Amino acid sequence: MAATAGLRAALERQTVLALERGALLPIETALTHIEDGGVRFGVRVAANLVRKDAALRTLDAQPPRDPFLPYEAGLFVADLSPTHVALLNKFNVIDRHLLIVTRRFEPQEALLDVADFAALAVALREIDGLGFYNGGTVAGASQPHKHLQMVPLPLDERGPPVPMEALLDRVPAAEGKRAVVVVPGLNFRHAFARLDLLADSADEAARAAHACYRALLDAAGVKAIDVEGVAHQGAPYNLLVTRRWMWLVPRSRERIDGISVNTLGFAGSFFVRDTTQLHTLAQIGPMKALEHVSFTPGT
Repeated sequence: MAATAGLRAALERQTVLALERGALLPIETALTHIEDGGVRFGVRVAANLVRKDAALRTLDAQPPRDPFLPYEAGLFVADLSPTHVALLNKFNVIDRHLLIVTRRFEPQEALLDVADFAALAVALREIDGLGFYNGGTVAGASQPHKHLQMVPLPLDERGPPVPMEALLDRVPAAEGKRAVVVVPGLNFRHAFARLDLLADSADEAARAAHACYRALLDAAGVKAIDVEGVAHQGAPYNLLVTRRWMWLVPRSRERIDGISVNTLGFAGSFFVRDTTQLHTLAQIGPMKALEHVSFTPGT
């Protein structure tokens, strides 16, 4: 495993450089909140998507290519492991948003393996953050090349570091490390487990996290399927990982009333394109929106 005893410093340094050189193009947003179901959801409303939309139109006019092979040099942060690199998210909504990308092409629908969790564990052990994975386009994935993501915590200055922890913390610590449970008060199919990514060595933490992930997949009803000798997901899902817990939610659809929902929605953080979408989300309710794009228990 590559040494990254400077990942935080490298992230800060490369963020400044990428902003100066125009490699990093943050999406300006205004943060507001919607209280729903015992959670204070953060909703980021885009102030100006013109720059991103123009860039995407330019890309659409070109032959399809993998943006990670090669990756843009100005977005490189660090070598995490022999198999993964850390890059800045070019169109970031949240500051210091990292992409944890495989060096060679692997499909996003392939199951995560120990090497994926080894790279994520390296990052999470140095930076207290939220790691997450959009398992397929229905779950919010925008690129077919396998990549995890991580944003620093807290997501909001008020309340829990991850807003949804207002409910996740209802799971008694007595349930034990890596015991798979459901969270009281959540009316959609999911599987949750506590873990401690700081308790063991990085290699041991990666193996434990991978075992926990496979247990969550089984408990949530996401079957593994074989595609040309490689284990793939049998259904789309979102995965959330912190130093303290792991949570997996199967997905039934990608959006509700035009509002896209990716893994961060289940963390308690939504992104909307304009005030019209904000009003729509407020009318529906963030919790109902999450239920709509998931499965009800038992289905």
